[in-house]
Amino acid sequence: MEGSANLNVMIKAARMAGRSLVKDFREVENLQVSRKGAGDFVSKADIAAEKIIRDILMEARPNYGWLAEESDEAKGKDPTRRWIVDPLDGTTNFLHGLPHWAISIALEHKGEIVAGVIFDAAKDEMFIAEKGKGAWLNQSRLRVSGRSRLIESLFATGLPFAGRADLPDTLQDLARILPSCSGVRRFGAAALDLAYVAAGRYDGFWERRLNAWDLAAGLIIVREAGGLVAPIDPEGSILSDGELIASNEVIFDKFSSLVRDN
Repeated sequence: MEGSANLNVMIKAARMAGRSLVKDFREVENLQVSRKGAGDFVSKADIAAEKIIRDILMEARPNYGWLAEESDEAKGKDPTRRWIVDPLDGTTNFLHGLPHWAISIALEHKGEIVAGVIFDAAKDEMFIAEKGKGAWLNQSRLRVSGRSRLIESLFATGLPFAGRADLPDTLQDLARILPSCSGVRRFGAAALDLAYVAAGRYDGFWERRLNAWDLAAGLIIVREAGGLVAPIDPEGSILSDGELIASNEVIFDKFSSLVRDN
């Protein structure tokens, strides 16, 4: 895929931050004897990765706005465009030495995500998409799965932790969905969950209480791979509410009905 100048700088930023994080990831095992020590180290790695990304993106497009996990939101001179960045999605996996985490970078224009990059640096998998140009994994075109039966479909979600208030809702979701499908996975990185829907590895994904930087890049990657993405509340906003349903078009109505319980 031949991308725009914006997409190319996003890819560059993801790769540079990925190199830094992979180097830090190799050090995590040495820090497991001290939970606080490992946690502090990962926090510094996260912040360092965000700085790399911000320096590259803002040097290329200094007038764009900025929204990211580890720093304050900044309004740009160009009010129609902003970067939405998660420098390390899957921090808990990273902390525990699990090689399932990613860098997520999206470009928003007039409230719409128009380009997205999700980089799984540990596996060297770069998921990219740009509006109207399809979705790609490295040099291969992505398409969502073609499964048409829920009972054969594999889904992904997130599970509440540390006493989060949405545990009852999630348990009710699982009670409705598990009997109707082939399985549900919880891998701990929402950006990669969406990338995997785009790649056909999962047939669908849903989750509540996410942040805009967790899901922004994944929205366009799924859509450009032929999938459907919608808020759980049909009247809601995915980026504002942090809730979404994603799947291929064939099963979307049945899957969304289970999630929405209607």
